[in-house]
Amino acid sequence: MSNFDEYLTKNHDRFESDLFEWLRMPSIGTDSAYDKDVRQAAQWLAGKFSELDLKTELIETCGHPLVYAESPKIEGAPTVLVYGHYDVQPPDPYELWETPPFEPSVRDGNVYARGATDDKGQMITHLFGVEAYLKTKGDLPVQVKFLIEGEEESGGAGLAAFLAGEYDKDVPVKEKLAADIAVISDCSQYAPGQPAITYGLKGITYFQVNLTGPNRDLHSGSFGGTVTNPANALCKMLAALIDDDGRVQIPGFYDNVNELDQREREQFSSLGFSDEEYRNELGVKELAGEKGFTTLERRWARPTFDINGLWSGYQGEGAKTVLPAKASAKFSFRLVPDQDPHEIEASLKKMLEELCPPGIEMDFDPHHGAPGFVLSLDSPFMSAAARAIELGFGTAPVFVRSGGSIPVVNRFTEMLGIDTLLLGWGQDDDNLHSPNEKFSLEDFHRGIKSSCCLWDEIAKI
Repeated sequence: MSNFDEYLTKNHDRFESDLFEWLRMPSIGTDSAYDKDVRQAAQWLAGKFSELDLKTELIETCGHPLVYAESPKIEGAPTVLVYGHYDVQPPDPYELWETPPFEPSVRDGNVYARGATDDKGQMITHLFGVEAYLKTKGDLPVQVKFLIEGEEESGGAGLAAFLAGEYDKDVPVKEKLAADIAVISDCSQYAPGQPAITYGLKGITYFQVNLTGPNRDLHSGSFGGTVTNPANALCKMLAALIDDDGRVQIPGFYDNVNELDQREREQFSSLGFSDEEYRNELGVKELAGEKGFTTLERRWARPTFDINGLWSGYQGEGAKTVLPAKASAKFSFRLVPDQDPHEIEASLKKMLEELCPPGIEMDFDPHHGAPGFVLSLDSPFMSAAARAIELGFGTAPVFVRSGGSIPVVNRFTEMLGIDTLLLGWGQDDDNLHSPNEKFSLEDFHRGIKSSCCLWDEIAKI
């Protein structure tokens, strides 16, 4: 048994005890009623870094504080920047929790609590991974920096301001966070017993459109057929954005789409994904999407369009024959690497203006956007992470993409010029953002060991 294994075995119960203590803190960053609890969670984490003699700061922001810590610089060795967040989603609805959301409960090998997998349980594996290395081998072979925020679930305004250089005037942020690679553990494995490295994320661009017609709601019998109905107009405009084959119709939308190569297609095919199981899991009779691509290819590596919210007119019980004065929709496009959210926004706005019929005024409201991300499968950091995970989990990881977006990944690329390793220890059914959030304790400990091994493997690059 290695020194790592002996230390991890000896501290097995204490690692869980520390995790449970942190999970008991209701660090709901979006609700000001919990501001004291959020700060307590940040101070607790900072204290853990300080106990390891890491240079630690609690950086005040316009919102909740950032927790920053770093080990000493190692000349000639890589620097790793670990990002995570200590804030959690509100637990509502409480009545659907089998046990209280801030009283960790262990059932069937899982810990159930808000924040268990998103992101306290996953993030803290890297703190314990540093601890185990320091206690068994002495100095780390690489420099490790931690940047842990408290507003990931509510917009990240404090982190954005910090990255813009608004707080730490003594050391430029770019210099402070300088690294060779970032590491984030806020995602999932491919399946139980099958660890994964997520090497690609979709980007996003999100919009709201508001249409206004007559100056008031009208009687649909008395006025129907004489003025344009905003709800009818909105449905036609949105329907024109995508065809029956699942292809987005915005001019230039596919111009910069980075097509999958044969190696990736074969890799996706080898994962044993079942359309039938997927349909059964979702409770639908048929799957849909862009023609010419498999379900996994559409989920992970093809751009998509979805209406996220749609409202107009009467929505109460029974019938009301109204011709509504207004109609609105929220909708988003998930993007793949090389698609530019700003170019798509401009092209979409022009298209909608052309589609908007006479008698209707349109308010076009862009919300937010971020480009997609992909890390080369040939990256030496990818190989290092794969070796570490195989040592930690006893199984080689597979390589997957995700349909989700993590905006901070793009910020690191743009600001620091570094890529990100997305190493998830969770599962797709961990109920993040939902009642009964959970995290496998076995995977929690495997994550700690993988993190421990990661520092050595990256040092070999």
